[in-house]
Amino acid sequence: MAKRIVVANQKGGVGKTTTSINLSASLAVMEKKVLLVDCDPQGNGSSGLGFYPGDSRENVYSVLFEPERAKDAIYPTDIPYLSLMPASQDLVGAEIELIDKMGREYYLKDLVETVDDEYDYIIFDCPPSLGLLTVNALCAAKELLVPLQTEYYALEGVAQLLMTFELVKKRLNPDMSVLGVVLTMYDKRNRLARQVKNEVRKAFPDSLFETIIPRNVRLSEAPSFGKPAISYDAKSNGAMAYLSLAQEVVKRHGAEKKEK
Repeated sequence: MAKRIVVANQKGGVGKTTTSINLSASLAVMEKKVLLVDCDPQGNGSSGLGFYPGDSRENVYSVLFEPERAKDAIYPTDIPYLSLMPASQDLVGAEIELIDKMGREYYLKDLVETVDDEYDYIIFDCPPSLGLLTVNALCAAKELLVPLQTEYYALEGVAQLLMTFELVKKRLNPDMSVLGVVLTMYDKRNRLARQVKNEVRKAFPDSLFETIIPRNVRLSEAPSFGKPAISYDAKSNGAMAYLSLAQEVVKRHGAEKKEK
């Protein structure tokens, strides 16, 4: 069975999609079979891998209510071992369509379970909200990874996200756990960033990843070429940081196996 990780934070601009794309690509470089599921109607997770919203291909939305067709919406990327289930702008309507459906929180779970045994990792990129699409991703996943920008307002957003996580865990997905919190857009020259890092370490002593994602020009440039950083400039600080994060994720799962 795949390890299913949802990358979520309802605050926009914290590096959520950047983390989804580059963590997926880095795990694939480590020869893990990875499926990235883009649940955000904006489709940045898809365009960051060269799949642009608006074309006629099958996507998350077109198969959401027909889970037996999940494979029709999965495409190989330029990176071996990495596949994508792209988003569509029509996902905006999915929130409305799901409202009056029975078991509305589990449609994405039903969808990915049809392909679960074909991957080592399934990673969900979420919209910057706590709406039904994000709740569906939280119910479909087994672990939550929170990208956290090193600024003070970010901590307030995480508190709200963790409250939602606890509600989902209690009522909808009892198998859910927090994989970790990763600091993003970190500038070590900035005193505020260093202060926030220390505050986060106090708030999440057991969950914070050692790897810190720096502010990096290559990370910002890569999506405009439809590539993850490791394909765009493998030696850049950003690409190296996400490779380190992927190694840490795999290591955490290895430690869990030993404990069991």
